[in-house]
Amino acid sequence: MKIKRPIIQIISVLFLGCLMLVQSQHSLAVEYLDGIVAVVEDDVILDSELARETKAIVNKLKANNVQLPPKKILYQQVLERLVVDKLQSQLAQKAGIKVSDEMVNSSLESIAQQNSMSMEQFRKEISKEGMNFDTFKENIRQEILVNQLRSHEIGSRIKVSEQEIHHYLDTEISAEEQKIKYFLGHILIAVPEGAAASVIQAEKAEALSVIARLRAGDDFKKMAVSVSDGANALQGGELGWRTLNQVPTLFVDALKTMRKGEVSEPIRSPGGFHILKLIDSTGVDAHIITETHVRHILIKTNEIVNDVEAKKRLAVIAGRIADGDDFAVLAQANSDDTGSALKGGDLGWVVPGLLVPPFEKAMSELAVNELSDPVQTQFGWHLIQVLGRRTKDNSEEYKINQARDEIRKRKIEEETELWLRRLRDESYVDIRLGFLNDEK
Repeated sequence: MKIKRPIIQIISVLFLGCLMLVQSQHSLAVEYLDGIVAVVEDDVILDSELARETKAIVNKLKANNVQLPPKKILYQQVLERLVVDKLQSQLAQKAGIKVSDEMVNSSLESIAQQNSMSMEQFRKEISKEGMNFDTFKENIRQEILVNQLRSHEIGSRIKVSEQEIHHYLDTEISAEEQKIKYFLGHILIAVPEGAAASVIQAEKAEALSVIARLRAGDDFKKMAVSVSDGANALQGGELGWRTLNQVPTLFVDALKTMRKGEVSEPIRSPGGFHILKLIDSTGVDAHIITETHVRHILIKTNEIVNDVEAKKRLAVIAGRIADGDDFAVLAQANSDDTGSALKGGDLGWVVPGLLVPPFEKAMSELAVNELSDPVQTQFGWHLIQVLGRRTKDNSEEYKINQARDEIRKRKIEEETELWLRRLRDESYVDIRLGFLNDEK
């Protein structure tokens, strides 16, 4: 543990002063303002922060019918999450990572769309669940910040070779196995890095005890909230629906042999002992996609050409196309996308997710041979025309892309567990649970 620094001592004294004696003319009274429950590097976590986060977690657990653990354990779990979040926020700040309001609003709109709601409906739904929308918004900002930090700290180091992809497809998961999805529960009994043999044996014994209790009928969600050191502990240990290629490598062999409702033996990793429960499983269909043959003319904006001028130029070009001029010839002469301009603006056959969202949205709403109105993206203003559509069984290519993505995710997931533990172990953290009052 690091030596306490002067700034920590100053902060501590200032906040300890919040529990002060207020002298009046007739009596002395104790006034409680707020207290520190943890010092994290050069920052603190307040009693009020812990109470607010605990309340939110309790509401989620109750909504999911998860029995609450003892109060002390719940506070310890929530406080540990706050500590790790604080450390990641500090690291992101040092790395110069920032999350703009536009990024947060875009994520909120995406979540609302995924739930088939307008933003106003989404706001009301959040309020109905007992959460302040501004608080929810800040949680989204924190998630984006953490994801960017992890991408910066971990993602840039992760590489996936073609050999790994081929080996993955040839040896790990058959075509039939890839059609199965598993709904998993997960509990981690953590082992510190460089732990002595006696500590490892003690943690293994703890894992075996947990397994015995689960197999005897103890509730998995409650057990996960109470004892798990995993990132999903406060979600009852649920990992959600995953295919075999979406779970860490060390889980695959165990999962292949498990039946619904079964609890695994302890699975050893550098981070500790993992316990899995197969909650449910189901099959999936072949991967059918719609490809679109599309072309465009791009006018970029700059110091000379503003948005109004760009739209005006595209309107003139659209008028010429309507009068019979050739789109390809006009693209060659006018488009600022030099790569596609040489091909008459042709982008070829594109798959979903390849193009930026505003372009793809406008493209998907066009009939074949229909010309769009001017469409704005971060690249400028576009005139879009769809030349054709076709469906395709993309399963083979999809498997290769999925293999690459999932090997990468798997590596990131395994590395993140170790990175978070290392970050926590190497940071100055002073837990002060004595500041919690009895009424909570």
